[in-house]
Amino acid sequence: MNAALLATIVFIVFALGYRFYSKFLARHIFALGADEPVPAQEFEDGIDYVPTSRSVLWGHHFASIAGAAPIVGPAIAVIWGWLPALIWVGLGTVFMGATHDFAALVISARHRGRSIGEIAGEVIGPRVKTLFLLVITLLVWVVLAVFAYIIATLFVSTPGSIFPINVQIIVAMGIGWLIYRRRIPILIPSLIGYGILLVAVFYGEDFANTFPAIKEIPVLTWVWVLLIYSFIASVLPVWLLLQPRDYLNSHQLVTGLTLLIAGLFVLQPTVVAPAVNPSPEGAPPLFPFLFVTIACGAISGFHGLVSSGTTSKQLSRMKDARPIGYGGMLAEGLLGLLAVLAATAGFATSEEWWHHYSSWGAANGLAAKLDAFVSGGANFVGSLGIPVDTAKTLMAVIVIAFAATSLDTGARIQRLVIAELGENFGLKLLTNRFVASAVGIGAALILAVTQGGGTGGLALWPLFGTTNQLVASVTLLVVSIWLQRRGRAVVYTVVPMLAVGAVTGWAMAGNLVDYYRGFDDLWLLALSGTLILALDLWIMLEGLGMLIGERGKVPRARANAPF
Repeated sequence: MNAALLATIVFIVFALGYRFYSKFLARHIFALGADEPVPAQEFEDGIDYVPTSRSVLWGHHFASIAGAAPIVGPAIAVIWGWLPALIWVGLGTVFMGATHDFAALVISARHRGRSIGEIAGEVIGPRVKTLFLLVITLLVWVVLAVFAYIIATLFVSTPGSIFPINVQIIVAMGIGWLIYRRRIPILIPSLIGYGILLVAVFYGEDFANTFPAIKEIPVLTWVWVLLIYSFIASVLPVWLLLQPRDYLNSHQLVTGLTLLIAGLFVLQPTVVAPAVNPSPEGAPPLFPFLFVTIACGAISGFHGLVSSGTTSKQLSRMKDARPIGYGGMLAEGLLGLLAVLAATAGFATSEEWWHHYSSWGAANGLAAKLDAFVSGGANFVGSLGIPVDTAKTLMAVIVIAFAATSLDTGARIQRLVIAELGENFGLKLLTNRFVASAVGIGAALILAVTQGGGTGGLALWPLFGTTNQLVASVTLLVVSIWLQRRGRAVVYTVVPMLAVGAVTGWAMAGNLVDYYRGFDDLWLLALSGTLILALDLWIMLEGLGMLIGERGKVPRARANAPF
């Protein structure tokens, strides 16, 4: 099967989804108003609430949600064949993931930019708020520890990426200062900054060779550096680093994706993997584990945290929620698609693919799958005449940029969630942004260093896919109750909520059986997974009871309310 043809089919599905389905949701379900007030205008504080242009905010949002997970997940999931992965990435993104992200952004913007955890407390009850915030804290805790490790690993394996990533931080702060303090229009600074970053990518290898000591820095040291940096990034005003860096990153990422797509169509590679491989050696069953393995490539609870944690506080017009929330997820689905194709058509022969995916043990693991994406993607880009080493550096920079922006945003989200928990429990000290961030980053650092080489977060990484999807199902539940109270159709959020919740709960229960069988070695996974599943079931039962109990009642919102 020609990989370019498969890509074209999914492109068309995404285009139709945005043109028709997202427009329907915006008009008839969420009823977006052109003059609707937004939190960034009402509560502007120069720290978190900052009105932002659509293009800049789209860049921040896309770069924040597009971490390493939509690369790793699909690259593992193709062990069951390319067809199931492609169908789930294509249709799951349009009808579930993008709807979820769009909904979370809208509901947060209509609740003063508050997090989905806080909104759950208002919609369902204070007990659910506390439970949901705890689940969110656990999810982001793992994300921070693991993404710091991923970036550190890529710094060590591809030292040419160190220079451009650090140049990016300096350039981003300069752009933020020029735009928000000197009031210079964004076009010129962003073009200059983008040019500097492209040059930095091409000089990355030379820099590493000129300063060879940088190649000797171990992974654990980089983990420390990255998490300390994340603390600083999380407390700085959003306009100074997070927003302009994500905007620049989005340019790099879009350029990288464009090169991948161009290379794909020039090379016209053949997919060497089987369409369906129902029983790989040692692998769990395709259903339900395909869905939680792909995770962010189709729907992700973490995206709802970004939508309600940072993006909603920067939305300058409610109408922008559609291209940012729905459109941003389609862009991530595109990344998931390219990961599927790189891991199935980036190999020269079928034998080479089967060697790489000979068993679940061989296919699983972060490092192996990131390497598969970097190598396969470099082959695509290399067809455009770009040297292989430069192409690999570019692919590594793209992966690091995805992971780094998610790390930055995750640190800020964790700071906000911990502050909400502090307010909830009457712990005023935790509402201080420096203290809250120190607690969040400190906990992630402790998790990372509990095992050698900064790999501590990997001990809980197997819970990421299921926990992430459970958070997504709860978010859709909160949105469904909110819509029902306003007399709106809920089928478009209830169906994804039930599907994702049921499949993910099934997968989590199956995993727990295995964890308890190997309890001596897997006790942390067993106990943590049990806690997360119990909290989720509690939240879902309370929420579903409310959704069913209020069905058919007169909407609580005023009849003449615009939203």
